[in-house]
Amino acid sequence: MRENVLLIGGGGREHAIARALEDSEADLYACAGNRNPGIAQIAKDFETLETTNPKAVVEYAEEVNATIAVIGPEAPLEAGVADELENAGVYPFGPKEADARIETDKAFQRRFMAEHDIPGCPDFETFDDSEAACDFIDEYDGDLVIKPAGLTGGKGVKVIGEQVTPEEGKEYIRDSDYDRIVLEERLIGEEFTVQAFVANGSFETAPAVQDHKRAYEGDEGPNTGGMGSYSDAATALPFMTDDDYDEAVSIIEATVDELADYRGILYGQYMLTSEGPKVIEFNARFGDPEAMNTLPVLETDFLDVLVAARNGESVPALEFADQATVCKYAVPDGYPTDPDAGAKVKVDEESAGDALLYYASVDERDDGIYTTTSRSFALVGLADSITEAEAIAEDALAVAGEEGLHMRHDIGKPDLVQQRIDHMDELRGE
Repeated sequence: MRENVLLIGGGGREHAIARALEDSEADLYACAGNRNPGIAQIAKDFETLETTNPKAVVEYAEEVNATIAVIGPEAPLEAGVADELENAGVYPFGPKEADARIETDKAFQRRFMAEHDIPGCPDFETFDDSEAACDFIDEYDGDLVIKPAGLTGGKGVKVIGEQVTPEEGKEYIRDSDYDRIVLEERLIGEEFTVQAFVANGSFETAPAVQDHKRAYEGDEGPNTGGMGSYSDAATALPFMTDDDYDEAVSIIEATVDELADYRGILYGQYMLTSEGPKVIEFNARFGDPEAMNTLPVLETDFLDVLVAARNGESVPALEFADQATVCKYAVPDGYPTDPDAGAKVKVDEESAGDALLYYASVDERDDGIYTTTSRSFALVGLADSITEAEAIAEDALAVAGEEGLHMRHDIGKPDLVQQRIDHMDELRGE
């Protein structure tokens, strides 16, 4: 039977999900606060609504007779959209509000790891008093990472010793309006992500991806939602060993074992240190941009995953193409601190050449598509090697042009990848 699948969210991640379902035995419907033109082309219907309003989402789900819902962003998860969909008889592929706390409450996340002996947990303390947090900074022997406990879109973290001094870190805490703060040891190494498809106590993992959070080339500037990412044709990344990947998967396994009712995507973001992978954070959904590295090489029908999850079955074994991917985001000038909206997007699916185009936060008008104040669109190259995939993505960026836009051209370049390899070799004493 054909399924009616409701996709919730309107970013690049959700465009990738829509593409993954485009040729399935499913009719796709979508809702989001913005009208993503790429999703709108694929979906039978697209409703603009507030996705953190469970009542509005459920009403639309019932209107289109949805049988399965896929929740893309974290904010609807925090708002309990999955809970209300399930109450209405629509299977949500995404965790309920309580399980989504593994992402939405970083203090809960760390306490959960400590209480259940989940490996890879760094030293940490949680605070609801800013002065107590500042005292801890003074007393701690080493650098710390300052994390607001709630959602900040990847932009609220400050790293002492890298981005700020201890005094600046304390000033940041005092000047902020965060009611709870997590302080944890600064981890030194290389970041990577492993995303797991989880349902009914089972899971399957995707190849590792490395995201680039900093706004400017050479890993400079403020943190963003992610300027781009890459994966290799193998499961692990070039600076990793297979054992590193397996250790990261074992951390996901331990976490899933303690989250009996979890369903959806569990995204582990790790720092590969000289002692192995440590958990930077968990997310309760696909990464953005990591979904755009993972879903284009997923050869298993994503609908099969959704149906198995809904039917109480184990996640089917996943097959991924042996291809590397490089994703590069184009963002408005000034992003993320002072973004300037209104530039006309000059690239489309045809002019992108061999690259895949994923629309994110854009404004579709009668005379074209324009940037807003968040990430605009991503271009993804697929090839046998990272270098070849990077060239495909870069050629598409050239077509897009740079008027009113900013992008990191160095993502996936051979010298930047080699820097990662050299860094890990140095940390390991090799």
